[in-house]
Amino acid sequence: MIERDENGVLHVVALSGGHDSTAMSLLLAEREPRPYNYVCTPTGDELPEMFAHWRDLGDRLGKRIIPVMAGTLKSVIRQQKMLPNYRARFCTRILKIEPYRQWLIEQAQFGPIVSYVGLRADEEGRAGGAYDDIGGITMRFPLREWGMDDPAVLATLAERGVVCPNRTDCARCYHQKIGEWYELWLNHRDIFFDAVIDETELGATYRTPGRDSWPTSLMEMAAEFENGRVPTVSLNRMARERMAVGGCRVCSL
Repeated sequence: MIERDENGVLHVVALSGGHDSTAMSLLLAEREPRPYNYVCTPTGDELPEMFAHWRDLGDRLGKRIIPVMAGTLKSVIRQQKMLPNYRARFCTRILKIEPYRQWLIEQAQFGPIVSYVGLRADEEGRAGGAYDDIGGITMRFPLREWGMDDPAVLATLAERGVVCPNRTDCARCYHQKIGEWYELWLNHRDIFFDAVIDETELGATYRTPGRDSWPTSLMEMAAEFENGRVPTVSLNRMARERMAVGGCRVCSL
């Protein structure tokens, strides 16, 4: 249920479920209690642990997280007849930015909105979605206002016993590193081999050729895993590095 405050203002927290938006939502509830509305933009390709994380956050915050969807990653790939890549990030635009923007436009018809986005103080160069051009919408970045950097965010979660999944965005993504593909193959082979089907049907790969010493195709990569070749880099470190070099920030805030 969508709820406005006593002045008719709709307070919307963009809650992807990543470290930053999770810490922001918990701190907002503690420091600035008011009727918040928590919104996520699922792609339908999240891992089961991500949906469990969203349910846990809803319980902690005492309010259901509202999903805003405009299809699934699978359906959008079929519509576009191609896999997303560094030059064509249509997945983020179609499944996250545009649906959230449209939802805000619809809600703005009924009164003013404050949209809260989890960008930290140590990432001034990043933008969190320019929605303040919509009449009646004000953007706020509480983590920046509070001077919180990455260590402060992680400390906030640790103090409250909150553990975010290693992957909070899609299970298959062109930004993934080898360790993440390995974890997907190891723990969710049905999803991994569904991504193999994507590559086979579209004659393309999620990975950029020549990116590293691993095979470009997921089928060939799976053969390497089967033969005992295992990545050694920490998954958590890779996830944070992926964000630092321009990963799907909208997906993983």
